[in-house]
Amino acid sequence: MVPGALQAENIKDRCKVKSRSFAFAVLAAIAMSGGMLAIGQSRPDVIKPQSPQPSNPPGTSENSPAAVDPNKYLIGAEDALFIKVWREPDYSGPAFVRPDGKITMPLIGEVQAGGLTPIQLTKSITESLTKLINNPDVTVFVTEVRSKKYYIDGEVNRSGSFPLITATTILEALTNASGFREFSNPKKITILRGKKILKFNYKEVIAGKHMEQNVFVESGDHIHVP
Repeated sequence: MVPGALQAENIKDRCKVKSRSFAFAVLAAIAMSGGMLAIGQSRPDVIKPQSPQPSNPPGTSENSPAAVDPNKYLIGAEDALFIKVWREPDYSGPAFVRPDGKITMPLIGEVQAGGLTPIQLTKSITESLTKLINNPDVTVFVTEVRSKKYYIDGEVNRSGSFPLITATTILEALTNASGFREFSNPKKITILRGKKILKFNYKEVIAGKHMEQNVFVESGDHIHVP
């Protein structure tokens, strides 16, 4: 073969190889871009869960009533209540018992609450609302007990005042004090009740002896641990 013709043939072969390489490179690029696009389109959106927000602040709604017996608990001064009248938001809302034992309601005015159970107060408010609306559906909740409390002080880990919500014995009350301090004398606990002084031997009671000491706490009791 003529040298010039051989050189021209080699040039053609090189051009074919380059063309094929370029074509493969283009196809590979298209395939990769298509795959990336598919991945991007198939990726689900991440939705962050939202924490539920309380609809009402604590102590101002029927959603957080205190654990009182509505048939037995006697409402007292400073207690926090919530009056709910079904489908009557103008008459519904929080109420606080004044020192004179009364609460104030829209359009009704003053209502005696102190000395009544939640059931009795419900009946009283229902009778007053009957003059203003038809068939009122009333519910009274005690949201916070403030009128009845007892006190623990002395050699305990947690002293202070505690709400007297349900019937509570001296032994049960002492559990709220989170234990005795190292040098306490739980055999000589005293309860100051008005002008009376009651004695309580913790060691005897937990051993099941002289259980008559384990009386019920009364509002205003001061329990002292020496």
